[in-house]
Amino acid sequence: MIQILKYGEVDNQDIFARTMPMANVQDVVASILADVRENGDKALYQYAAKFDGAMLSSLQVSPEEIEEALTLVEAEFLAVLKKAEANIRRFHEKQKREGFILREENGVVMGQKITPVDRAGLYVPGGTAAYPSTVLMDAIPAKIAGCKDVVMTTPPNKEGKINPAILAAAHIAGVDRIYKVGGAQAIAALAYGTETIAKVDKIVGPGNAYVAEAKRQVYGAVSIDMIAGPSEILIVADEKANPAHVAADLLSQAEHDKMASAVLVTDSEALALSVQAEIEKQIVCLPREAFARVSIDTNGKIIVADSLEVAVEIANEIAPEHLELCVQDPFAYLGQVRHAGSVFMGYHCPEALGDYLAGPNHTLPTSGSAKFASPLSVDDFIKKTQFTYFPKEALCEAAEDVALFAEKEGLSAHAKSATIRTEGKNE
Repeated sequence: MIQILKYGEVDNQDIFARTMPMANVQDVVASILADVRENGDKALYQYAAKFDGAMLSSLQVSPEEIEEALTLVEAEFLAVLKKAEANIRRFHEKQKREGFILREENGVVMGQKITPVDRAGLYVPGGTAAYPSTVLMDAIPAKIAGCKDVVMTTPPNKEGKINPAILAAAHIAGVDRIYKVGGAQAIAALAYGTETIAKVDKIVGPGNAYVAEAKRQVYGAVSIDMIAGPSEILIVADEKANPAHVAADLLSQAEHDKMASAVLVTDSEALALSVQAEIEKQIVCLPREAFARVSIDTNGKIIVADSLEVAVEIANEIAPEHLELCVQDPFAYLGQVRHAGSVFMGYHCPEALGDYLAGPNHTLPTSGSAKFASPLSVDDFIKKTQFTYFPKEALCEAAEDVALFAEKEGLSAHAKSATIRTEGKNE
């Protein structure tokens, strides 16, 4: 049963503490990365057999497999995928950046240009659940950014097949190529390249502990979006919130996995007790009850605060992945929110809307990293390059200042590179 705590009885820093230890996977991941880097496709085929039970004849998903998937997915779900794609695209189109140019009267020109990364690699999890929503959330911003090559890796089943919904989402989002590779070995293939899979410039997408550690270890060879931790939700709710709705929203994250965190912060003891009872009522009906039960009992908490203002401050200290302002006037509190991955506002805006349909991205900073990190966006797939132009007259005006700065840092060659251009015989 989820515990109820009065604010002040527990350290804010411990609210999301997870008592289940994470496996030490560093050495295993390092070994896999080295193997793929050295042996390429051969290692990928071996890992598919070992970890997925799949004897593959090809790593790449064929056009025929994609066409077959589109016939296997219900027409109703295809329509929902297309609706979600349109919403996600409309939101992320607003994130597109443009470069700028500053022109000074003395002829100096400075500016910044925006360039997409050439190749983006998307990792889409398999395992206990398939996530076509992740395909849309990762691929659409990359396409909007202008990446010329967007590829995806995802683990196959024992028959060597990919979930049809995953393939349908990839087709709708415009993914260029799809590979039947999962786990740390997929990250290695994207980071280093193999005979079949070309090296990418950036890897994005969530995964298990092995995938997260692999992304950590390949960073530098490629860029990554973030190191994603277990799912988490924090709900700030007032006395008028519906307990059944709040409980359902908490369980929506608890069912992800046993390490997920679900926290309610409220100024109403009556709501706290009602939500506690509702969770017990609803959890036994979940197909993924086993996951949700461990999550709720181990990492779930209900915090009773003195006021909603204090509740929001608790949320800021925690910096949750998902924050619901389940209150009568959510816009009155939005300005007080400083640290959260994504905010869902009002009594009728469950976090699940953001997972699938609303439009804002659902790849979000976790484990308190919302204090310094942002949701996945078009910005993740672009680079900013600065440029500067000085005519000779402007350089002559600046050269002595540059030289003085350089000499102060003990870098005389820096100074000379500026002053040599001001000498009359040098053009």
